[in-house]
Amino acid sequence: MKFQHTSTYPGSPDEVYAMLTDPAWREKVGAAQGVVSSTITVTPQGEGCTVVVDQVQNTAGLPAMAKKIAGETTRAVVTEVWSSSTAGTVEILAPGKPTKAVGTTRLVADATGTQHVTELEVTVKVPLIAGKLEAMMGDNIKKGMEIEQAVGVAWIGGER
Repeated sequence: MKFQHTSTYPGSPDEVYAMLTDPAWREKVGAAQGVVSSTITVTPQGEGCTVVVDQVQNTAGLPAMAKKIAGETTRAVVTEVWSSSTAGTVEILAPGKPTKAVGTTRLVADATGTQHVTELEVTVKVPLIAGKLEAMMGDNIKKGMEIEQAVGVAWIGGER
């Protein structure tokens, strides 16, 4: 399933990149998302960096068919490899689960600030119900990105 999300921030691409690659911002996002625990690593690489967010998420509120696969909690590992301060790749894996999302991320300046555009291919390998589970996974990714945007707008506004 194809997935696209655009978040808009009231800052320059450099400000948004600095925020996206700041472990303190990532921790604040995790707290707002209600994650159980997380480990965040940022490793500079050339003109960009690699950001890995390894977190345990609560699955409360998921439909029964999704909870059967995920369990009471699920681990998600999000890896962003920024080749520059404006473009990179994204991979979301749930170790041991038949799910993944892979794609690109980029920052684009516009008249009001910066658009953070993420495009993913969401895949769930479960016979018969894969489409429904992919849609649920996409909805959960979207909700997470909406929380990121709210925390990010506040962050750029000085709430740290």
